[in-house]
Amino acid sequence: MGQTAYISRHHNFENINHIGFYVSVPEKFRWPVLVIAILAAVVGSQAVITGTFSIIKQCCSLNCFPRVKIVHTSSTVHGQIYIPEINWILMILCLAVTIGFRDTKHLTNAQGLAIITVMLVTTCLMSLVIVLCWNKNIVFSLGFLLFFGSIEALYFSASLVKFHEGAWVPITLSFIFMIVMCVWHYGTIKKYEFDVENKISISWLLNLGPSLGIVRVRGIGLIHTELMSGIPAIFSHFVTNLPAFHQVLVFLCIKSVPIPHVRPEERFWVGRIGPKQYCLYRVVVRYGYRDVPKDDIEFEKDLVGSIAEFIRCGDSDDKNGFHDGAAYHSYERLSSISKGLPFQEEDSEINGSDSSVLSTDEEIYQNAIAPKAKRVRFMLPEDTQIDSEVHSELQELTDAREAGMSFIMGRAHMKAKSGSGLVKRIAINFIYEFLRRNSRGSVTAANIPHASSLEVGMVCQV
Repeated sequence: MGQTAYISRHHNFENINHIGFYVSVPEKFRWPVLVIAILAAVVGSQAVITGTFSIIKQCCSLNCFPRVKIVHTSSTVHGQIYIPEINWILMILCLAVTIGFRDTKHLTNAQGLAIITVMLVTTCLMSLVIVLCWNKNIVFSLGFLLFFGSIEALYFSASLVKFHEGAWVPITLSFIFMIVMCVWHYGTIKKYEFDVENKISISWLLNLGPSLGIVRVRGIGLIHTELMSGIPAIFSHFVTNLPAFHQVLVFLCIKSVPIPHVRPEERFWVGRIGPKQYCLYRVVVRYGYRDVPKDDIEFEKDLVGSIAEFIRCGDSDDKNGFHDGAAYHSYERLSSISKGLPFQEEDSEINGSDSSVLSTDEEIYQNAIAPKAKRVRFMLPEDTQIDSEVHSELQELTDAREAGMSFIMGRAHMKAKSGSGLVKRIAINFIYEFLRRNSRGSVTAANIPHASSLEVGMVCQV
């Protein structure tokens, strides 16, 4: 207010190349006011940075922005986050605008248009909140919008007059970010629709028989997928081009939940896909935003132990399981595994053919064919009685674990269908693919060793 009063009395201060804020302050208070102004700018910049982090996080949750690294800096405050990529982008933009303009007048014009635009958009959204959230009469909403919106529209029109004097910066940046968000959201929706339409049904799998119509080799095949039900299209693409797969297949889905930590007894959810003789399992692993994933060896042990415990307990008990709509009718049910079945691994030289022995301590042994093979034995609780089916299934898992585990990663490449419009081709083939290649990948808990990983590419025609 003091600055406004000074400017109203002195209209020609700009002619002497002075900034009105400092000219309006008395000489003896100028340096203290300068310190206060700097501190206020620091507080304001931190508020802008924190608000940007929160908005980007919400946009990522709604699939309206490419995936970025979100670091949760507090175990108690959920909204206290840090995004390195956005922090660097803000710094680069600030330096570019400051060095590019080199004039506080242009910076003021850009700031003024940005602020009044935010106020105008907030007023429009507030009118919707009055009707949709507060359930008030639409007359109150229209009255609020007309009263405050008309005032802000006057300021907005006044700011547009200075479009060529720096006010074009916020409009240009808004337009760029709007294109990025719209293209990413559109591409994500098309990718999801493609996955749903090409998802393999359980009936198709059952018609193939226990061998799945392919050669089943020894070992465990771990397929990463984002689907919690059904079989991803990448699986059929893989077996069509290479008709061989592991004797035990595990569809792994890793989910990040909005809590600091997930208790170990609630981390693994295991289910079966199809009949037992198919040896197909689905495992959902949940991590909190402050959980530190284990290394690949420990993760493999926990995964195999959870599947073994699921086999030992059987899948007929529904008290710890949950169903997912049609998945229940497709032999698919997930059960929480509080503690995996412990097992031991040791290297030994074994000669002869495969054999299995059930010791007095109810330990299951599986001997390997090759010398210096890895021998695995599950440690069953004392006085545990298991039937022949469970014994056979554990034997199959033991044999597969001894042969090793392979990680299969799917990578889908989006491409517009032939005959699509020019805008769609540019959006999908160029912009979306560029954003996908330069954004963070999906969440994975295990540090996958390169020697045991296999990436399967697939072109999605949308």
